[in-house]
Amino acid sequence: MTDREYPPLSPVRTGLACRCPRCGRGRLFQGFLGLRPRCEVCGLDFKFADAGDGPAVFIILLAGFVVVGCALITEIKYEPPFWLHAVLWGPLILATTLLPLRPMKGLMIALQYHHKAAEGRFGDGS
Repeated sequence: MTDREYPPLSPVRTGLACRCPRCGRGRLFQGFLGLRPRCEVCGLDFKFADAGDGPAVFIILLAGFVVVGCALITEIKYEPPFWLHAVLWGPLILATTLLPLRPMKGLMIALQYHHKAAEGRFGDGS
C-alpha cells in the first residue's frame, strides 16, 4: 500500500500515542527510545525519521523552568535545608524529563512524516 491509500491522520495524535504516522496502528518504538526499523502493520520504513536532540532540548528547557521555579519558591517561603531540596527536586527532575521524552520524540517523528521533511539537497542532487 502507498501513502495515498491511507487516510491522513493527525500527527499530534499519532505522535503522542507513539504510533506509526501512516497507519496509526503500528508501534513506533522498540524499547524506551529505540526506533523500530519499520511499522509491523503497514511496513512504513522509519529511516526518514531523525528526531535528533530536539525533543530533549524542549523537555530540558520546560523541566528546568518548572523545577527551578518550584525550588526558588520553596526556598524563599520555607528556607528548607539543602538535603531536603535534593530529596524534593531529584524525583521531580526525573519525572519531568523522562516521562514526556518518548511522546515528544514520537511527535517530532510524526510531524516529520506529515510535512515530508527530508535532508536538504542542492540543485544537482549532491
